[in-house]
Amino acid sequence: MSNKAAQSYSRQPQNLQTKNKTLVVGLTGGIGSGKSAASAWFSEQGIDIIDADVIAHEIVTKGSDTLRKIQKRFGDWVLNDDGSMNRAAVRTHVFANPEALIELEAVTHPAIRETAKAQLESSTSAYVVLSAPLLIEGAEAGLANLCQRILVMDATEDTQLARASQRDDQSIQKIKAIMTNQLSREERNRHADDIILNESDLASLYLQLEPLHQEYLTLAQQLKFAGD
Repeated sequence: MSNKAAQSYSRQPQNLQTKNKTLVVGLTGGIGSGKSAASAWFSEQGIDIIDADVIAHEIVTKGSDTLRKIQKRFGDWVLNDDGSMNRAAVRTHVFANPEALIELEAVTHPAIRETAKAQLESSTSAYVVLSAPLLIEGAEAGLANLCQRILVMDATEDTQLARASQRDDQSIQKIKAIMTNQLSREERNRHADDIILNESDLASLYLQLEPLHQEYLTLAQQLKFAGD
């Protein structure tokens, strides 16, 4: 469960300048590892959840500054007739062109980071969970550096494949392609402060999350008092 020795990932938590010095827990894991279930549980405990995937969708809504920048960089083909982003076309383009993905992320990552920082600064819960599937891989817009701890949801490849195929009705081939673009279990876990092996049912997951929640509450209090 808790893996305090695995702290080899070099991250430098930044001063978020929040009034209450909130503890930020980065939540990550491979596809089908249970990040959504963990986020939902933390939310039920009254903890604010900042979801990088949600932010990534919000920043490219119709008429947004970020979408206009993407249009300027790639061309009008990135838009549907109604002015919204043609996500399928953009996804296909960057999947086939790694350089295009880098260019796209150069536009979206700063916007994701700034939005996440704004949400962190407005949080009022005891601590905050910042969920990002690629938190470690590409430092997802530098989000890892906003976190004091990294919690990794871990699962075997067979479990990942089974869950992802049932949840999203995706082909095994497509899921494996997604997994290829993510870190291996060993590398991801090496960067973790805390690890949960999520191989069973929700009840088992919740039993593992509860002591971590209590630990985070304690750490949050210590951080708050240290800042006073």
